Amino acid sequence: MNKKQPYMNVGAAILFVIFGLLFFVVLFRYFSIQITGEAAGQPLAAKAQEKYSHQSVLQAARGEILDRNGEIVAEDTAAYKLVAILSKKMTTDPKKPRHVKNPEKTAKELAKYMDMEESEIYQILTDGIKKKRFQVEFGKAGKDISYDIKSKIEKLQLPGITFQRESKRFYPNGVFASHLVGYADQIEQKDGTYKTVGKMGIEESLNKELTGKNGKVNFDSDVWGYILPGDKQKITPAKNGNDVYLTIDKKIQTFLEDAMDKVAKEYEPEKIIAIVADPKTGNILAMGQRPSFHPKTKEGISESWHNEAIETSFEPGSTMKIFTLAAAVQEGVFNPNEKYMSGSYRVTKKDQPIHDHNGVGWGSITYLEGVQRSSNVAFAKIAKEKLGFDTFRKYLSKFGFDKPTGIDLPNETSGKIMFTWPIEKLTTAYGQGTAITPIQQIQAATAVANDGKMLKPHVVEKIVNHDTGKTIKKTVPEVVSKPISAETAKKVRDYLETVVTSPKGTGGRYKIDGYSVAGKTGTANIPGPDGKYLTGVNNYMFSFLGMAPKENPKLIVYVAVQQPKLTGMEAGQGAIPVSAVFNPVMENSLHYLNIQPSKQEKTTSFKLGDYQGESVEQTVNSLKDAGLEAVVLGKGSKVTGQLPKEGTTILEGEKVIIQTNGELTAPDMTNWSLRDVMKVANIAGMKLSSKGKGYVVGQNIKPGSSLRQGDFLIVNLKTPEEKWAEETKGKDEKPANDNTEPMIQD
Repeated sequence: MNKKQPYMNVGAAILFVIFGLLFFVVLFRYFSIQITGEAAGQPLAAKAQEKYSHQSVLQAARGEILDRNGEIVAEDTAAYKLVAILSKKMTTDPKKPRHVKNPEKTAKELAKYMDMEESEIYQILTDGIKKKRFQVEFGKAGKDISYDIKSKIEKLQLPGITFQRESKRFYPNGVFASHLVGYADQIEQKDGTYKTVGKMGIEESLNKELTGKNGKVNFDSDVWGYILPGDKQKITPAKNGNDVYLTIDKKIQTFLEDAMDKVAKEYEPEKIIAIVADPKTGNILAMGQRPSFHPKTKEGISESWHNEAIETSFEPGSTMKIFTLAAAVQEGVFNPNEKYMSGSYRVTKKDQPIHDHNGVGWGSITYLEGVQRSSNVAFAKIAKEKLGFDTFRKYLSKFGFDKPTGIDLPNETSGKIMFTWPIEKLTTAYGQGTAITPIQQIQAATAVANDGKMLKPHVVEKIVNHDTGKTIKKTVPEVVSKPISAETAKKVRDYLETVVTSPKGTGGRYKIDGYSVAGKTGTANIPGPDGKYLTGVNNYMFSFLGMAPKENPKLIVYVAVQQPKLTGMEAGQGAIPVSAVFNPVMENSLHYLNIQPSKQEKTTSFKLGDYQGESVEQTVNSLKDAGLEAVVLGKGSKVTGQLPKEGTTILEGEKVIIQTNGELTAPDMTNWSLRDVMKVANIAGMKLSSKGKGYVVGQNIKPGSSLRQGDFLIVNLKTPEEKWAEETKGKDEKPANDNTEPMIQD
C-alpha cells in the first residue's frame, strides 16, 4: 500500500498541473474575448446580430399612369410566384411535411393549373432534389400567378408548395395607346432579385419618376425567431413611385382604337397612324397606330417596335400644302381668284416637269380651285413665283419642320427637309421628297387652328406624389412660334373648309353633320427598295389633316393609312379607309366634349315674283341682289318663263332658270345637281335621262347649242370620290423610265 503512494502523488500532481493549465487557458481565452470581442477571428457581436437580428423589405409600388381624368392606364397589382421547398430540414414533424415528398404527385397536380407539362415540372423537382437544392422555381410559368389560381393550388395542400407575393404591372385597357404608354418588365439583378424597368414610351422616359424606393423593418428575436418582448422595431418606410397623369383622354383614345380596329380588319393596311390634339393647349388627347401590341402579353410587339407618330418621318403628301398656303396668305401673295394654267410646270429647263395628280390638269383655273383640287402646279407656282424659295424656306423653320418638337416621349426623330436643288424646293411645297413626322404636322397645324400661335405638343399633364397627392410637376401650354397672324389663320381655315365643302374639293368624304371641318387630304408616294416610287393604285400613304369646328377649332385630327387593300370600285380611293377613322373619331369626340354644333348662319329665303314680260337684264340684276343665281336660256331680251314659278320660296344661292323670247340654248351644266338640271329640262320641254349620282360631269348637248322641245337631255353624274378616282387612274400608266418625276395624287 505504501509502495503505491508515491505514484498516486505524482499522478495527482500531473492532473493538478493539467487542470491548472486548462483553467489558465480558459481564463486567458475569456479575458481575450472580452477585450477583443472576437473568436477565431470572427466578431462575436456581429455574429449575434446576424443570428438574432432580422430585416424585412417593405416593397415600394411603382407609380400609376392615369389619363387626364384620373382613369387608370397602368398600375401595380399583386401577383404570386410559385416555389417548391425541397430541403428535408424544413420538416420538423413527419406528420406535417414542409418539403416536397412526392415529386410525381406534385407534378401531376400542378400541371392542372400551370402552363407547363407534367414532365417539365417533374424534371425541375427531381433535378433540384438530386442537386440538394433548398428550393426551386418554375421560370415564367411560375410567375405572375393570379390570386384565383393561387387559391386553387393551396386547396390541394401539396407539401412543400408555397407562394411568394410580388407585384406585376397591370394594363387594364389592353391595347390602348400602347406605344405611347409603353410597358415595364421585371429585370433580374445581380443579387438575384427582380426590378421593374420601363422599356418603351412613358414607362421608359419617366422610369425614374415612376420607380419607388424600398423600405425595411429591423427587429431582434430569440433563438426560435420570435420577436423579443419590448423590442422596438426600426422601420424605414417605403417610398412609392410618383404617379403620372397623361393628357390622353380614355374616352377619345377608345374612339380611336375602335375605329382603327375596324379599318385594320376591313382593309388590312400596312400601317395606320392617328393623333388627336387640342390646338389650344398642345395636349395630345389620343395617339395610336396599327400594328400595335398588348403591353402585358407583348403580343404583336415584334411587328412594330416604334411609335410611328414620333419616331418615323415620311413624305407627307398634300397635307403639306396647308403650310405652303399659310405662308402665301401671310405674305399677302395668295389671291384666291387669280387664275393660272394647271397641268404641268417646269422649274428650270433642265428639270423634269412636275404634273398635277391627274396628269393633265383642269385648264385655266383659280388658285382657290387649285387648293380645292389639290393641284401640285398651283403650289409649285406659289412657292417659286409668289413666295420665292428663300422666304418659303424661312416658313418651313417657323412651322418647326427642321427640328424635333420636343414632345415628352423617348426617341423622337426629326424631319429632313430636302432643299438643295430647285426641283426639291418645288416638290417640298406640295409634300414630296421632304420627310416629316406626324407629330410635326400636328404641331404646325396648331398655328392654323389657334390663331397663329404654334403650341408644343405634350402627353404628360402632371406628376404627382403617390403618397401625399402633392403635384410635383405640371405641364403648361408652351407657344414655340407665331408663324402666322390670327387673320391669316382664319383665312386659311376658310380656304381649307372649301376643300371639304366644294364639289371640286378632294375632301368631300370628311364632312361631319352639324360641324364645319377645315382640312387637307394627302396622298404621298412610297419609295421602294430600288429607290423608285411604288406603283399601283393602292401603294400610297393616304392621309387627312383636319380641324373642327372651323370657326374656333377645338380638335385637330391626323390620320394616315398606308397601302390599304382596296378593290373594285374602291381601288385607289384612300379617302375611304382614312375617313372611316377620321369621321367617327372627330364626331364622337366633339359630342363627348360637348362642343356645340357650328352655328348655322340664317339662310336668307326669297319669295319669287313674276318676272315674265320684264327685261332679262333687269331680272338678272334683281335675282343677283337677292343672292340668287340666274341662268338665262336663249339670247332674247324679254323673260317669257321661269322656274321655279312665281310665289315659290327658295333659299339664297339657288338657281333660277330664266326663259327668254329668243332661241333657247344649253348652259354649261358641269357640277350642277340633278335638281337644277330638271329645271332646264322642264322649261325647255325636253326628256331628261341621267346616269349615276352626284354632280354633272358630262351632257349630250354642248353648251350654247339649241334646246329643242321633245329632244333628250342626257347627263352623266359622278360623286366627288368617283371623279377623284377617275382623275388619278392615269397616274400609274407612266413610262417606266419616268420615275424621276415627283408625283402625288392630291
